[in-house]
Amino acid sequence: MSTAAVALRSAIYSALSSDGALVALLGGVRVYDAPPSRPAFPYVALGEARITDVSADESPTQEHQLTLHAWSRQGGHREAHQIAGALLQALDDAPLALAGHHLVNLRFSLADVRRETDGRTYHAVVRFRAVTEPAS
Repeated sequence: MSTAAVALRSAIYSALSSDGALVALLGGVRVYDAPPSRPAFPYVALGEARITDVSADESPTQEHQLTLHAWSRQGGHREAHQIAGALLQALDDAPLALAGHHLVNLRFSLADVRRETDGRTYHAVVRFRAVTEPAS
């Protein structure tokens, strides 16, 4: 993984962990890079990342597609939708500081909320697109 991807993931984790609205919805700081084996619900986990080189000149520019997962068991889809909305509010066009890199933009691209096969767990998949360049 690129150093820009690591810096972006770290900045997103910090932003989500310190977002008051999200933390209130989760009932505490339940944002994980790697969830514990038996996490308390609801929670958010940083998921898959895809990095693409989109350089147009000598400056290495990368496009990042990052997936966040929100998990809820609070009787229906409402809580999963609320958490997905809080993720959008916390991150869409957020001016995050990245170690050694410049965040050109960070934009919401997709959300999908569905009930899992156990019939009681709701899973929100929220994707963001970011563009990074090396710091000048």
